[in-house]
Amino acid sequence: MSLSTTSGFRLLPGRLSPAAQAALLEEVAAGLADAPLVRQATPGGKLMSVAMSSFGDLGWTTDAKGYRYEPRHPITGRFWPQIPTILTDLWRELADPEVPPDACLINFYDADAKMGLHQDKDEADFRFPVLSVSLGDTAVFRIGGLKRSDPTTSVRLSSGDVCLLAGEARLYHHGIDRILPGSSRLIPGGGRINLTLRRAAAA
Repeated sequence: MSLSTTSGFRLLPGRLSPAAQAALLEEVAAGLADAPLVRQATPGGKLMSVAMSSFGDLGWTTDAKGYRYEPRHPITGRFWPQIPTILTDLWRELADPEVPPDACLINFYDADAKMGLHQDKDEADFRFPVLSVSLGDTAVFRIGGLKRSDPTTSVRLSSGDVCLLAGEARLYHHGIDRILPGSSRLIPGGGRINLTLRRAAAA
């Protein structure tokens, strides 16, 4: 399978400079001090290998009740920290100049973490894209089509890369096959942070 930008998939390699990556990592660390990472369980009880938190009015969560967005951290009960300006500026430039994101998922992948093929379907309006920012170790990203059985292709996402799923590609199946440990020195101790901006509630 070869990806076409006409599908709505867009990859911007190195969109964030090393200085911008470092500055954003500082903001993420500050946010995680208030809203710590949590390894959540799927509705079926399986513990996810990716640790998660969020910025914004809403944060994605999963438990026995299902997949959904909530306004508070599942452990602390506090509201989520605000989305960093560098991310809202990227959204305004690349995704939607008028309607802001209200959720930013923070996913931390250690050397053994991965994420199976899935669609982002918990949002109210699929007209709004999903905008992804990678920090730290390179990930092998797999993307397919609207059906889980569609052919897939792999793309490496490195630190500073920005990826957009819009249009038809907004509902493409995608996931992370593996992390390449030691491919970046940005995050102390290694690992990858993925920040995905969404519009979760109806505009």
